Amino acid sequence: MGDNSAIRGMLAVCATILVCAALYLGSAIFAPVAFSLFVLAIVWPFQRALQTRMPKLFALVFTLLLTLFVLAALGLAVAWGSSQVGHWLLGNLERFQFVYAKSNEWLEGHGIFVSAFLADRFDVVWLVRFAQGIAVRLNALVGFALLVFAFTILALMEVDHFDRRVRKLESQQPGLKLSHAAERIAGQFRTYMLIRTLASVLTGVVTFCFALIVGLDLALAWGVISFVLNYIPFLGPLVAVVLMTLFAAAQFETWQMAAIVLAGTTAIQFTIGSYLEPLLAGASLAISPFLVLFAVFFWTLIWGIPGAFIGVPLTIALLTICGQYASTRWLPALLSDSTAEEA
Repeated sequence: MGDNSAIRGMLAVCATILVCAALYLGSAIFAPVAFSLFVLAIVWPFQRALQTRMPKLFALVFTLLLTLFVLAALGLAVAWGSSQVGHWLLGNLERFQFVYAKSNEWLEGHGIFVSAFLADRFDVVWLVRFAQGIAVRLNALVGFALLVFAFTILALMEVDHFDRRVRKLESQQPGLKLSHAAERIAGQFRTYMLIRTLASVLTGVVTFCFALIVGLDLALAWGVISFVLNYIPFLGPLVAVVLMTLFAAAQFETWQMAAIVLAGTTAIQFTIGSYLEPLLAGASLAISPFLVLFAVFFWTLIWGIPGAFIGVPLTIALLTICGQYASTRWLPALLSDSTAEEA
């Protein structure tokens, strides 16, 4: 019996490694499909409600246009905020060079020499290459978004037929609970996005007000950037805090103001992310903070920026699926406060 358990455990580990490798190597197709299913879970109830009031084709077109509008609004918000900050940086490069020189002088006075490492990097050429790299990544994200949109169109057209096939399969095999699991996962996805959106809006508004109070330039742009980046747990808020701190150091040219901005933005992110969000989410999405951090980094490693965004919802879906079976029900019970589904 012990040998059989060990063999099953080894097989499970090997299968997990192979699945992760397949997801990584096939990211070009698996990531857009996963993202489109995520979008489908969010927008399908809206289309279903419209179908009771208008023809299915019109409901589909209206849902797709609304989805496209929301995604385009988020993309334009990122582009506007980034362009505002980028123009300011290009017009104030001498401030960054001054901060770099003063910081390097202070570090060398304490026996830390970094000039040899940064001498060939902190210049206009490096900034141009950095901007080109960002442009390449943005182009890749645009292609990714178009592929997701195409998959979403097909999924919305097929969801009714697929639901009927699943229910027919469940009637033939009573042990299956695919439709129940799918409905529960979709509901959790919608709850997650609602809470994340509320927290992001609050983060953006508070960050904007804080930037105005301390006199930070481009306060509205920083509020918009904080709003969008907050959709990526941990990594997004961290990037926003670091960027605002560096910006403050360049604008005010004093470490005291940089420290104030660092402390203020960190307090904002911590209060909203670690207190208000869990309070709003309740037990339904109360997964371990360690698991949230692991999910973000793991899916970022597998699928890059899209993985960072969708990592937590995917983890929630996996825990929900594990809760459907007696042999794996211990996993969601251990890693979340939600009640595991009965078999």
